[in-house]
Amino acid sequence: MRVKLPHLWLALLLSACGDRASPGVAPERQQEAKAPYAMVAPTRRPAAAPAGMESVASARDDAATDIALPGAADVIPNLVIRSGTAALQVDSLERSIILVRALARHVGGFVGGSTAQTGKGQLHSATLEIRMPAAHFDETLDGLRAIGSIEAVNVTAEDVGEEYVDVQARMTNDRRLEARLIDLLARRTGKLSDVMDVERELARVREEIERYEGRLRYLQSRAAVSTLTLTVHEPIPVVDEHSPGVVGEAVRDAWRNFIAVVALLIQSLGVVIPLAVCALAGWLVLRRFRRPPPTTQTA
Repeated sequence: MRVKLPHLWLALLLSACGDRASPGVAPERQQEAKAPYAMVAPTRRPAAAPAGMESVASARDDAATDIALPGAADVIPNLVIRSGTAALQVDSLERSIILVRALARHVGGFVGGSTAQTGKGQLHSATLEIRMPAAHFDETLDGLRAIGSIEAVNVTAEDVGEEYVDVQARMTNDRRLEARLIDLLARRTGKLSDVMDVERELARVREEIERYEGRLRYLQSRAAVSTLTLTVHEPIPVVDEHSPGVVGEAVRDAWRNFIAVVALLIQSLGVVIPLAVCALAGWLVLRRFRRPPPTTQTA
């Protein structure tokens, strides 16, 4: 089919005018006019979840929508784990240990463990681990001044309030998810495999809740009780300036060794003399019996 040239130019002119937005034509009409010629991109359907996990996924989504983020009004609890070490010089080790135990009972605590060193020629010392309520930690440090001379003190503080809030929020969310899963089990709508999947998810959530509860109890107990490791020792013996020194100690050791050898020789006489007497008597007896008989001379 042939198209005449005047009709072709007229068609092009009308199409060009139709593309321009005239003030009298609404934008909706223009979109409707172009809609039949627009290409619509094909839409992909999301992959369907396994049948056994659809209810579990919906429970997770419902629990996630209930999460309440901490606002400015929320206050992080003041949970601080305090611990420290101290060293004391005392006049008497036994008396200082008794005083330390009395101090621990006075502040409402106790001595968890202790080690002592009281051997001959060793520095008499002891190490005690004091556990007391966190509110009486400073009072315990002040009470050490009445026991002996403080040589060193080291105190550490760890703030676990932020971790406590985080664990508590995780546990709250898991409790909500647990309630959703229990509700799904109560309905029991679905196949047996679906019910088993929900029960496995519920067991996992309950295990996480128990782990979070244990962590919260640990943080609370550690923040409520402080630990102080105390080392007490008697004064270090001072070396006498008038001591004989190395040469004098060597001479003393040589003299002690000489005395020890002489004493050993004297002790050995109690064994050597009887043996010598017995040997001499045996020799005399053998000599007498071995004497040759006298010879007779003939005339």
